[in-house]
Amino acid sequence: MRIARVETFLVPPRWLFLRIETDDGLVGWGEPVVEGRAATVAAAVRELEPQLVGADPRRIEDLWQQLTRSGFYRGGPVFSSAIAGIDQALWDLAGKRLGVPVHELLGGAVRDRVRVYGWVAGDDPANVRDGVAARLAQGLTAVKMNASGPLTAIDSPAAVRGVVERAAAAREALGDDADFALDFHGRFSPAMARRTLPLLEPLLPLFVEEPVVPELAASALPAVTAATSIPIAAGERAYSRWDFAALFAAGIAVAQPDVSHAGGISETRRIAAQAETVGASLAPHCPLGPIALAACVQVDLASTNFLIQEQSRGIHYNSQWDVLDYLADTSVFDLVDGGIPRLEGPGLGIEVDEQAVRAAAERGHDWHAPIWRHVDGSLAEW
Repeated sequence: MRIARVETFLVPPRWLFLRIETDDGLVGWGEPVVEGRAATVAAAVRELEPQLVGADPRRIEDLWQQLTRSGFYRGGPVFSSAIAGIDQALWDLAGKRLGVPVHELLGGAVRDRVRVYGWVAGDDPANVRDGVAARLAQGLTAVKMNASGPLTAIDSPAAVRGVVERAAAAREALGDDADFALDFHGRFSPAMARRTLPLLEPLLPLFVEEPVVPELAASALPAVTAATSIPIAAGERAYSRWDFAALFAAGIAVAQPDVSHAGGISETRRIAAQAETVGASLAPHCPLGPIALAACVQVDLASTNFLIQEQSRGIHYNSQWDVLDYLADTSVFDLVDGGIPRLEGPGLGIEVDEQAVRAAAERGHDWHAPIWRHVDGSLAEW
């Protein structure tokens, strides 16, 4: 049994899918993508393809080590994401060959359902109450929203109060039996984060995500986590267990590895165990497509410290295309009591609609992150 073919598909709204086929006709799917750099990751997959074709797909760990370490220059978002999608597809193949879902290969499920949250209010948050009401009507019990639009290093009292008022609107709409999380998106300076976080504490957010940019994880994040009782989450821009070491040392309470960025199922599973050693929870980042979501759910089902799962149905980035559009059976992601029930199908537990993928790839996409600027013309963090 050998890998015979590797293909990538650039599909709307902003995703990259990967297909690995073996010489006996078995197919595994992965989702290797950096949002806004999908074509670059596709090129990285092509560079790695000669190491895959002819290889035994059952040797997942050996291939992971080879792909990550044999090139001398290693790590970073592009290579780690390319390897992540390959790793997902190899696990999908393994489960399909044995006729079991991936979580059984990871030791078996420790829960029957994976709680998920939905996004509200867009990039520059507005209409919070309406957004929350719509998510509750869909059966969700938790939402996440951006805390603000662009901010200066030390912004106005009005900007700070705006963050608090939007959070208060979310809490009012949710009541005390549901949750909201706030994504600071690296838009806050350390000073702004320390000023704002204590004001949010009475509203009891589930967590605050990425209060400062990841470059400040070692120097500034420890002081930010120490300044508040709110659980701090981070990790969507960390690509390995070594990157996460600094985040755990800084005191984060919630680890957010992205299974399409941080080395796939193999490395995300290791990061989950690493989080467990410091008492941190797991909440994988996933504003992506159905393959990435299925891979996350497989890890979530087998991880004792799992907290909640991001998913992108109806997210503001998805225009005309959404998560369910590339699945032959959309019922696998139906919500029950605010979560996705245990995936029982073999491999990743989903059936990709290959015809829909190939048709969408004819259209492709050219999505890039927006460029924001302050009123004085200087660049703002998006």
